[in-house]
Amino acid sequence: MPTVSFYTLGCRLNFADTGAVQDEFSERGYTIVPFGQASDVTVINSCSVTEEADRKCRQIARRAHRANPAGFVIVTGCYAQLRPDQLSEIDGVDAVVGTAEKFRIFEVLPSFTRGATTQIAVSCIDEPIPFGPAASGRERTRAFLKIQDGCDYQCAFCTIPQARGASRSHDPSAIVEQAKQLAAAGFAEVVLSGVNIGLYQHGDYTLIDVLRRLDRETSVQRFRISSVEPNLLTDEIVDFVAGSRAFMRHFHIPLQSGDDEILGRMRRRYRRDLYADRVAHIRSRLPTAAIGADVIVGHPGESDKHFEATRQFIRSLPVSYLHVFPFSERRGTVAANAGDGVAPEVRKSRCKALRALSAEKAASFLQLNGGRRSTVVWEEGRDGGLLGYTENFIRLRRAELDESLIGQIERVVVGVDGVATPLGAATTV
Repeated sequence: MPTVSFYTLGCRLNFADTGAVQDEFSERGYTIVPFGQASDVTVINSCSVTEEADRKCRQIARRAHRANPAGFVIVTGCYAQLRPDQLSEIDGVDAVVGTAEKFRIFEVLPSFTRGATTQIAVSCIDEPIPFGPAASGRERTRAFLKIQDGCDYQCAFCTIPQARGASRSHDPSAIVEQAKQLAAAGFAEVVLSGVNIGLYQHGDYTLIDVLRRLDRETSVQRFRISSVEPNLLTDEIVDFVAGSRAFMRHFHIPLQSGDDEILGRMRRRYRRDLYADRVAHIRSRLPTAAIGADVIVGHPGESDKHFEATRQFIRSLPVSYLHVFPFSERRGTVAANAGDGVAPEVRKSRCKALRALSAEKAASFLQLNGGRRSTVVWEEGRDGGLLGYTENFIRLRRAELDESLIGQIERVVVGVDGVATPLGAATTV
């Protein structure tokens, strides 16, 4: 029986996409083996959000070839769509497959036989492309379910519209059915994924309609909503989560900058007052909800004054954690040609400062929740114990290693040291 291995880089959406590609290989009779083991085919699902993501993809491709010199290496994903020429020059990459072709690998590649040149199957995505299947939970306690793909926004720093195309949304009944299948397969938690999930629109259905159906019609015990733009995170969505059966008290809201001038240069569709209003409404309805934020530092034109405004704005917000990224010039974006860039060493210093602030926020959030009761899905065993996440996304450790609890939900008391105190038997998922 032929074998295939996979390596996924980047966002939750990529994990969902990889799961769909894995299913296609399984249906064709392939056995999936861990990456790094001998395999006939290796599929790398790439990310291209930063230059570092590109570099890591190239590194993984070379590693795959070294591990399996006779194997067939395919690179797909955002980097493949944007720079197929660059990937095709890497020794050992046998095929580069684009966004529109990702879910048709067996159709666009006539065979997995190495040729004299790299096969390239990458088409233009200026026109709307079909919505690909999307669910992944293989060997994970959390499953990722794609409900939306692509983006209609044109942020100055971002290549995602070029890499994934225009916004498109999955059929709501198909989403509900996939969620039911994931629950039946035993997954404790399902993460709803998309590029810009707040743009969900399928006929008359908007995001809130899909959330209500999932809450009402499935037996999934825990849902999380992936990142939602602040201008698309409505009071209605927040209020729904506050009273829902299964949606977790966790919101991830991209900020990118806390300075209005820089937000304008980024072509973001909100300003800091709206962001602060969203956070305040969440806190008014869900005082212990986790609120995460993405921040980009060193965007062209960001002065020390702009950065300090961002830092002080974040300090004033009751957010729980930050994902901090240094600005990365991406070919074809407005920001790449802005001409007033920030020195790399300054970007690095600003990243360090905001990551320190993130650690402070996370510690304060843990203290706020210390002594409270919650539930945890135990996800993995490590260092003689178990690791998992609470409803509001606090990572806790269980001191005793009991692998039978992995994939189960357990009631606990949150410890201020990050250690859970179990409260009775786990609930089998």
